[in-house]
Amino acid sequence: MSGYPPNVPGFGYGQPPSAQPYPSAPYGAPGAPSSASSYGIPPPHSSSPYGVPQPPSASPYGVPQPPSASPYGVPHAPVPSPYGAGASPYGYPTPASSSPFASLVPSAFPAGTDPNVIACFQLADQDGSGFIDDKELQKVLSSYNQSFSLRTVHLLMYLFTNTNTRKIGPKEFTSVFYCLQDWRGIFERFDRDRSGRIDSCELRDALLSMGYSVSPLILDLLVSKYDKSGGMNKAIEYDNFIECCLTVKGLTEKFKEKDTSYSGSATFSYESFMLTVLPFLIA
Repeated sequence: MSGYPPNVPGFGYGQPPSAQPYPSAPYGAPGAPSSASSYGIPPPHSSSPYGVPQPPSASPYGVPQPPSASPYGVPHAPVPSPYGAGASPYGYPTPASSSPFASLVPSAFPAGTDPNVIACFQLADQDGSGFIDDKELQKVLSSYNQSFSLRTVHLLMYLFTNTNTRKIGPKEFTSVFYCLQDWRGIFERFDRDRSGRIDSCELRDALLSMGYSVSPLILDLLVSKYDKSGGMNKAIEYDNFIECCLTVKGLTEKFKEKDTSYSGSATFSYESFMLTVLPFLIA
């Protein structure tokens, strides 16, 4: 059927794990009352959920604070530090920062990995280095009639290795294959009219099934970004659906790392913000 990458008989992805790791409640959506709040839902007496307007006593974002509060950018400490750089010169990471170009640690295939997945990796790893690069990964995925752009391949590699070295090992390669199999099933399930594309309503339901609750405004932005027709179809095809999912999943996971109180809000330093967003822009 047009729009769907067919499975190759006898040479499929292999069976995915029996239980998928998606949360029971979508991120940002209200959950059933319980003693433990769902991620993104504030505990009792805390601030409102992420994206919900604050009570009248709280000033809207961007409104000047009362005179008792220091204006944004004015340090409380007697010795000011350059914005976003701590004690380091402007634009340079503090010693605690981790490089997105850190070397990828060698890995092995998880126990029980499908032999077909292992064979695919070994075929691509012609030099026997234990790693394959972006073009080799793109070629392997194309052998399953899944034509992905290098940008999508780069996002896959970044999300599953947490580096921009653009190499991937056996363990990460296996995760990529199982994840793509899962996402293809989701795409086909929510493409209810079997058009080979999903519109904003279908995309909303697909993201909800993966645990992400995004607003109509964000949905419109995602569809306009990933619609190959430039917005005429107002729908996205399978390969761009994968890139869309990678972006939503990646940014949400990075945000959750900073949301230590599970309130749906997080504080980022300038350096952390840049390192969070830039990999998705330069992939």
